[in-house]
Amino acid sequence: MSTTSALFIPLKLGSVTIRNRITMSALTRNRAPGTIPSDIMKEYYAQRARGGAGLIVSEGATEWPHAPGIWNSEQAAEWKKIVDAVHAEGSKIYAQLWHLGRVSHPDAPEQKLAGVPVYAPSAVAAQGGRFRHLPGEPGYATPTAVEDPWTLIKLYKDAAVIAKEAGFDGVELHGANGYLITQFLDNGANKRTDKWGGSAENRSRFGLEAIKAVKEVFGENVSIKLSPAGGYNDVGMPLEDTIETYSYFIKEADKLGLSYIGLMRYSAKFDTVVDGKGRATPHDILETYSPLIKNSKIFVNVDVTPEEGAFLVSSGKVDAIAIGFN
Repeated sequence: MSTTSALFIPLKLGSVTIRNRITMSALTRNRAPGTIPSDIMKEYYAQRARGGAGLIVSEGATEWPHAPGIWNSEQAAEWKKIVDAVHAEGSKIYAQLWHLGRVSHPDAPEQKLAGVPVYAPSAVAAQGGRFRHLPGEPGYATPTAVEDPWTLIKLYKDAAVIAKEAGFDGVELHGANGYLITQFLDNGANKRTDKWGGSAENRSRFGLEAIKAVKEVFGENVSIKLSPAGGYNDVGMPLEDTIETYSYFIKEADKLGLSYIGLMRYSAKFDTVVDGKGRATPHDILETYSPLIKNSKIFVNVDVTPEEGAFLVSSGKVDAIAIGFN
């Protein structure tokens, strides 16, 4: 038997079955001028499906430069061409729903197109950053604390409706790498004193409510990606706070009936260094959090080799592996 044969066993994921346990993580490619998915994107995703990926997660649809949007019917029609091409090659595809939160910039063309401020849980700027596509290459700006987080949760649901129109098999909420859901979870980025901040329960509320909203559209075909050990985009809490927060969030998210929970391992090369010190909180995410997951499938991401992935699958520690970081 091949040392990687465990990766080639089909897996039931929500209401669909993927042909193997090798999945492709969302990878930003910046090939959608004007936010409209392009023909080269169709070719790109069809190639990855033809290469054998069991599940592909689309690049995040957000306000990043030349990132594809997922908020109107024109975008849905172009996404549908991509989804159909992936299905024709035998793969399944999820749309990643990605909100930058405080790591967008008010002068970015896509942010201006949105016509709203750069929202975040609190008016706390991330440290560092470098917007190379803007004049002067500015760093992160101080965001606007969103008055009513429900308005942002609605955006996730609205995007899910468009993803459904485009024929996606499911959606993945981007809850990792210092973006909006992470910002609500992180007690350094979230300084709110209302029901959306403070305790681990309150800081988890935004992400959990976003899951519930999206499940109204996609039912059991909803997932979330998390990076408890990561410091990317200037997040990271002391270990005790990290384990308390993510243990609560993961246990509650798992009760909601997700297709999978994706866990990203610590990666030194993607850590944010401030004053000579990394912001991440390295710890074993599988040993710490996988015992808490009783209902959802478990995906592991970051520097997973085929051999290690097959071992993790065959030993029952994970259900699938994800290749690619974003």
